[in-house]
Amino acid sequence: MAVYIGNNKKLLSLLILEILKQYTDDGHRLTQKEIINLLKLNYGMECDRRSVHNNIQILKDFGYEIETGRGCYLVEREFEDAELRMLIDSVLFSKNLSDVQAKRLIEKLKGLGNRYFHAKVSHISTLPELFHSDNKQVMIVLDVLNDAIEKKRKVRFTYNRYGIDFKLHARSDKLYIVNPYQMVANNGRYYLIGNYDSYDDVSHYRIDRITSIEILSESVKPRKDVKELSQGWTIPKHMAEHIYMYSGACVTVKFTADTSLMDELVDWFGKSFRIEEDDNGKMLVTLECNEEAMKYWALQYGDCIEIIAPKSLRAAVKEVVERMAKKYAD
Repeated sequence: MAVYIGNNKKLLSLLILEILKQYTDDGHRLTQKEIINLLKLNYGMECDRRSVHNNIQILKDFGYEIETGRGCYLVEREFEDAELRMLIDSVLFSKNLSDVQAKRLIEKLKGLGNRYFHAKVSHISTLPELFHSDNKQVMIVLDVLNDAIEKKRKVRFTYNRYGIDFKLHARSDKLYIVNPYQMVANNGRYYLIGNYDSYDDVSHYRIDRITSIEILSESVKPRKDVKELSQGWTIPKHMAEHIYMYSGACVTVKFTADTSLMDELVDWFGKSFRIEEDDNGKMLVTLECNEEAMKYWALQYGDCIEIIAPKSLRAAVKEVVERMAKKYAD
């Protein structure tokens, strides 16, 4: 969009930089004459070749990497096209944002690229068939939680779930009071890792299920008073042990698995597990994981694994399998 600036030469370096950002890359270079024409067309600015040359040199002296050998182009940008595309895709397929929020953020990201990048991603849109959150307060919640974690203050909020009318409803008449410690992304969702004020264990909250959040004046509970957080807690370890973000204690799990399952094991648990090979071409896997989460993981990969320990987990999986078998008996 053209903006009339006139002949305010103090702005010339900035205008040339803006033209280089919008119109150039390695495959699209501008001559000094073309830059002069764009300055006139877009900003009403008139100048000569010497002024263009001198101001480009000022930009280079200031640290901008500008190639001037065979035409001018801006070499280094805040984001490469591939980086911007990855960011746009992460927003496009985010389940945390509403449609309006996703569209607005995608437009901002597209604005960081040049006109040739815009052409490359012109087909991208927040498609109606892609599910986005119904919670229009997500950005507010993220902002409040960031402040609360930084200030080490408790938060109070309404925690919601879907009803059969496909709308969000409060889980309880009581507001949740939580000690917030960290936010993480897992399986396309954002979660708050915190502690429900009445207990001493770690709990997880879907951020897209939180509404009406406020920071309290009361300081958070010290981490030493929360069981898991007082025992050498790290995010990678926590995520590997809570694959479905279930709360509760972790146990040592042992199971046999086909060796072909290695990709899936690394995807789910990182490299925080031990392997022993057996004589049947299988492997014995040992890892730490939340027991309830492991039950559902074992059911998902039931044809490829067999739970060995703990016995309580083996019994729980067996019980679910037997119930399922009865449902499908005929």
